[in-house]
Amino acid sequence: MAGAARPRALLLLLGAAAASLAGAQVTSETREVAEHKPATVPCSAYSSASRGARIEWKFQHGSSLILVYYEGKLTEPYKDRVQFSADATIHFSTVTREDTGKYICEVVGDSSHIAKSEVTLIVQVPPAKPVAHVPTSATIGSRAVLRCSESEGSPPPTFRWYKDGTLLPPDPKSSPAFRNSSYSLDPATGQLAFEPVRGWDSGQYSCEAVNGVGSPQRSDAVLMEASEVNVGGIVAAVVVLLMVLALVAFGVWFAYSRGYFSSDTGSKKVIYSQPSHRSESEFKQTSSFLV
Repeated sequence: MAGAARPRALLLLLGAAAASLAGAQVTSETREVAEHKPATVPCSAYSSASRGARIEWKFQHGSSLILVYYEGKLTEPYKDRVQFSADATIHFSTVTREDTGKYICEVVGDSSHIAKSEVTLIVQVPPAKPVAHVPTSATIGSRAVLRCSESEGSPPPTFRWYKDGTLLPPDPKSSPAFRNSSYSLDPATGQLAFEPVRGWDSGQYSCEAVNGVGSPQRSDAVLMEASEVNVGGIVAAVVVLLMVLALVAFGVWFAYSRGYFSSDTGSKKVIYSQPSHRSESEFKQTSSFLV
């Protein structure tokens, strides 16, 4: 019974906390720390008047919520690398990129009044070498999309593009060197779209990831060639196909005309010869069988 009562009591407490939070004042801040360095996360909701209050720390990353400090002690994932101080601050001996997220401190007083503070911790990680996704060929007059991807940088990097080693401006019309191009560039997603592709757009393209941590990282260059639709080649291919079909049709006709596909070659024929006008004594029945 005691084991069953404990979850019920916890649910009631969480329900009361949720109701109290509707009117609670919430403070929030953002802190950035380099990876593999110490980090301090304060609880602004705690004050000298909070002595004796119940304190909880939670870590929110995406849709997951993990307890950091609960019932007066650190939880298993944090007890070996986090310290809890008297003012409810938590101290990381070292942080990794997995520690990036929101840390929520809740202080519950005797009157069930809840104070809450949030700290968004960003663990700074320099970007890795990005990958440029570039089509090797593009038809003039069509739409071509180039993409740049990088998955390690924190905060997420922004992207810029280079053509033949020259930085592409956000607006091609702002630069005399690119005014003949027509493209749009999204620094947040790393997408470079040509609408439409022109002959001038042929070249070596590379992208660069930047997030203010460490040095910018640039991808390998990939050649994109812009070309017209090869109408002559298409017509030639159709002519060759028609000639092949004509030769096949002629071969079938010739085979039938020579009897190569006849089904009577395996039948048997019997031929009887008529008796000649001979004397009765000389009469002989002459017959032959041809198989």
